[in-house]
Formats: sequence, structure tokens, C-alpha cells
Amino acid sequence: MQEPEEKKIALELLETEQAYVNRLHLLDQVFYTELMKEAKTGKTVPEEVVKMIFSNISSIYQFHAEFFLPELRKRMEDWNCNPRIGDVIQKLAPFLKMYGEYVKNFDKAVELITAWSEKSPPFQELIADIQRRKVCANLTLQHHMLEPVQRIPRYELLLKDYVRKLPPQSPDRGDAEKALEMIFMVAKHSNAAIAEMERLQNLWVVYQRLGLEDDIVDPSNELIKEGPIQKISTRNNSTSEKYLFLFNNMLLYCVPKVIQVGAEFQVHLRMDVEGMKVRELKDTEFPHTFLVSGKQRTLELQAR
Repeated sequence: MQEPEEKKIALELLETEQAYVNRLHLLDQVFYTELMKEAKTGKTVPEEVVKMIFSNISSIYQFHAEFFLPELRKRMEDWNCNPRIGDVIQKLAPFLKMYGEYVKNFDKAVELITAWSEKSPPFQELIADIQRRKVCANLTLQHHMLEPVQRIPRYELLLKDYVRKLPPQSPDRGDAEKALEMIFMVAKHSNAAIAEMERLQNLWVVYQRLGLEDDIVDPSNELIKEGPIQKISTRNNSTSEKYLFLFNNMLLYCVPKVIQVGAEFQVHLRMDVEGMKVRELKDTEFPHTFLVSGKQRTLELQAR
């Protein structure tokens, strides 16, 4: 007799979860534990760095190894008399928010591994030694660390497939659909956390380029566009190179610094977006020109 499609998918979920728990074990119980042990001797790398690299991997490992995998296994053993996994996944979903921290930290963790491998040969050697072991299957630490980042999208795909294959009258339909919705929300939460982190990082880079002027540095600002522009001087009919940063609330009119030590630009003028008007000019001598007028002053600018 052929296994029903939804059971095959549930079994695939169990198999991939088992493999995933093995990977988490390798990250937490082998890499993290051994690097931490060495860090405590003070010869390889500060303990803080190891903690920053592995973020909250221990909590993630314990949750999957001690709760989710055993629950899933029990379910599959009872499948013939109780064919359902939706309710177990509903219990899993809220805990997946733990991944937000790990995913947000991932790029920084990879940077730290690279930086400290160059700085500390013993640190590099210990990682290389663990990577040579059979359990690592010729893959790098960075490769293994990517697995938790990819796990939530994997749950989403498997569960979507499972719901699609469920017979309409299946006792698991309601629970499975609710579980899918919950997983979808968590994936969104995780993506939103990454997007917000990237936005703040990019904003910080812009503030550094502007010399960290304290009345400009504000985490709630949103950079909309930036780029070079020509300022037209009507007095002597010439143009000079300037640079604009447009935020949600202000336009910064800047001058590129000749000697770029520290800041890349000097802010010459800050115009409020509120009440600002932009008008295109028809100038045969200077094409692509426009006027920007705000409360502070009016600028005649030429785009490329």
C-alpha cells in the first residue's frame, strides 16, 4: 500500500529535523564548547568574541533537541492512530522568534571569524582542526552556521506542501493551516529584523561620511536617495560639484571634502522637506536643471 502524500512530507520533516539537530549539536557542543574552553585559557581569542560569534545558538539547540524533535518523533510513531503534526508545529512557532537574534547577528559573526582567524593563528588552527573531523563532512564553520538561517524558510516550504496534500476532511487541516500562518508570521518577523538592522547599518555609514554631526544623527531618519549634483552659479554662469542626501525629513546639501580624513562631506545647508518645492527649469545652456526652494533658501541645481 502506498503511503499517503502528507505522511511522506511529515516524515521528511522528521528526517530533516534529525539532521538539523545534529548540525546544531556540532555548532553548540563541538565548535562553541571547544572554542570557549580554549578562550578561557586566554591563548586564542577573548571569551566575549566566541559568545558574539555563536550568539544564542545554545538556546536554539536545546529547544530543537529537547522539545521539538522528540515531540515530532512521538507523533510519527503514533501516525496510524493519530495522523497529525499541526498542533506540534503550533507549539514550535512562537519559539522560532529566537532566531531573530541569531539571524541578525549572522553577518557580524562571519566577519569576526575572518578577522580573528587573521589575528590569532591558534584560533584559526583550532577551527581548522575541528573542520577536518569526519562529522564536519569537509564543510567550513561558516557553512554550518548558515543552517539555522535557512531553517525557518525550510519549515515554511514543507508545511505549505503538507497543507496542499492534506485531504479536505483530514483531522489535521485546521491545525496545519493555523501552524502555517504562524510560521509565515515568524519568517516575516525574522526578515523584518534583518531589514531593520541593514537600514540602521547603512544609516550609520552615511552619518560617518557626514562627520557625525550631532543634530543630524537620528536612528529614525530614513535615507531615500543620495548622489552628486552640480550647483549653478548665475553670477558667473559656472557650475561646481556638490552632493545631496535626501532623507524623509531633510535635504542635506554638501560639499565633497578634498582631504578625506574622517568625514567625506561637509554639510553646507540643511533644508526641511516640509514646505519644500521642486520645479524643473527649461534652460538651454544648462539642461536637466531644477530649482529647490525651502524655508532656508533656494538652490539652482543641475543633474547629470
